Amino acid sequence: MRMRTMHSLGYALTQFDCPITFVSPPDMALPSEFKAELKQYSLDFSEAEHVEQVIHKADVILVEPVVQADYTKSRDERRGDAGLTPANYKITRELLEAKGKPGVIILHSLPRMDEIPTDVDITRWSRYWQEAFYGVVVRMALLASVLGAME
Repeated sequence: MRMRTMHSLGYALTQFDCPITFVSPPDMALPSEFKAELKQYSLDFSEAEHVEQVIHKADVILVEPVVQADYTKSRDERRGDAGLTPANYKITRELLEAKGKPGVIILHSLPRMDEIPTDVDITRWSRYWQEAFYGVVVRMALLASVLGAME
């Protein structure tokens, strides 16, 4: 919750009437200053320490890693010494089948580690590959516009 992505999302959602639940380990929880700002903007938000506690309410799940990856090494090199995502922060196929809403979608900024197992990739819930593709297209359009290649 101390990542720029989560702060940007929090600010953006102040413009809409939708509740948001931040799920994180206690040591990565929202800073009190940021919580105060969100309350000033009247954002309907709550916090939880376990995905399983709140997944049944989610329409959209935006996943960010709770363990920082060492991308200077290949995945095979990291395997032994890499920090693994605690089970209560993983979005697994079993959890989605048992407790997720039928229409829930999962987004992720990529790259990922083990917070979303690969068997979720081919399910109706995953939207992170489309998200990545659309992000490229939007950035291309913005660059073209800024550089004067289009109006």
